[in-house]
Amino acid sequence: MSTFLIRRLWQSVIVIIGVTLISFVSLQIGGDPTYLFVSEAASAEEIQRAREALGFDKPLYVQYLSFLWDVLHGDFGTSLSYRQPAMDVVLTAMPATIELTVFSLVLAIALSIPLGIYSALKRGKPVDGGIMTFAMLGQSIPNFWMGIMMIMYLGLYLSWFPISGHVPFLKPLLEGDFSTAFGNLPSSLYYMVMPAVAVGSYTLARNARLVRSSMLEVLQQDYVRTARSKGIPERRVIVHHALRNAWLPVVTMIGLEFGFLLGGVVVVETVFSYPGIGRLVFNAINQRDIPVVQASVILLAVIFILLNLIVDLIYSRLDPRVKL
Repeated sequence: MSTFLIRRLWQSVIVIIGVTLISFVSLQIGGDPTYLFVSEAASAEEIQRAREALGFDKPLYVQYLSFLWDVLHGDFGTSLSYRQPAMDVVLTAMPATIELTVFSLVLAIALSIPLGIYSALKRGKPVDGGIMTFAMLGQSIPNFWMGIMMIMYLGLYLSWFPISGHVPFLKPLLEGDFSTAFGNLPSSLYYMVMPAVAVGSYTLARNARLVRSSMLEVLQQDYVRTARSKGIPERRVIVHHALRNAWLPVVTMIGLEFGFLLGGVVVVETVFSYPGIGRLVFNAINQRDIPVVQASVILLAVIFILLNLIVDLIYSRLDPRVKL
């Protein structure tokens, strides 16, 4: 187990370094980054002084090592739009995105697992075809288009849900204001229904197909037939014999989905004017606020890598063969 853990940690470190390198290179692609930090009316002398003060006159490898050192200390520079530390700006927007991501994932899991199991049990029947058609549509429809359609029909035409905005829950909870947090919870969930459906539709559809295929494979195994031949109730056979063994690939996918959803909310948050990190990154790209973009990308990458590591460790506990 220790060898497996050390190897995965080393791989994670390499990936994080690669992400920082890509983030650093992105700052150089648009030309001399000095012009991002000075006014348009700055003279050549002022631009040169700013270049020297920011260290952009040094060789690229020296700039990268300096950038990497600052990143290790949580310093991504100052946001060009908000005039405050870039990481503070990102962390302010992060709770809203985590709320949306968690709600989307819970919604997808709660629906995909029973749909996948039921579809596997009704293999070849019309209900199986209907569920798989629904899953195919969920994987085919772009989430931003689904978001726009829901805004038009559920938000504007039927007025069932608000088309934009957000009521914070996690932020006051982290600040210790429990009365405000739990008082906001119903409204927070109400505002997140349409964005969560748009974000989680692909995850729901893919997991439903994954659960179905895993269940179909397990239901053909000898131990399932033996359990049925012993007269064990069908519900117990499904839950205690089939589902426990079909659960392994699903656990892996669910663990990774959180990271994918964090990165996939960018467009949906923009469509719904949801004040999360996705909308923040979209606006930062338009405003060329590179420090905020770098801080967001690296933070999301670290979260995804950590989740990947946790999933690997959980999987190795569920299936000892993974350690080999």
